[in-house]
Amino acid sequence: MAAFDNKLDTAWWALRIALGFGPIIAGLDKFFNKLADWEMYLSPLATKVLPINPETFMHLVGIIEILAGIVVLTRFTKFGGYLVMAWLVGIAINLLTMGMFYDLAVRDVEIAASAFALAQLSADREARVQTS
Repeated sequence: MAAFDNKLDTAWWALRIALGFGPIIAGLDKFFNKLADWEMYLSPLATKVLPINPETFMHLVGIIEILAGIVVLTRFTKFGGYLVMAWLVGIAINLLTMGMFYDLAVRDVEIAASAFALAQLSADREARVQTS
């Protein structure tokens, strides 16, 4: 089987770095709120059903995002891509239930599509490495 194309490899690395470090940075900021006041993006519906306060919930979200970013940067990039994709779709759904922040919901769906592309590129890359 042919080697992974250099242009595809460059795209794979760009997506891997962005989708690895992006969630790590956003996750860390859930503890410091320097980039945003993250609690304002939490749906009132979610705050009603959560058994914990919004700040604690956002800290848990931060931990999950940090772990998802780390997974993308490990040898489990394909799984990490699907994980980040699912997480971003969940965030977009949360935003849609608020009846506002539609622009951010669209952005998160677009980033989720990028995470899907990373997972697909990773699958192809892994298949080519295994047959070499």
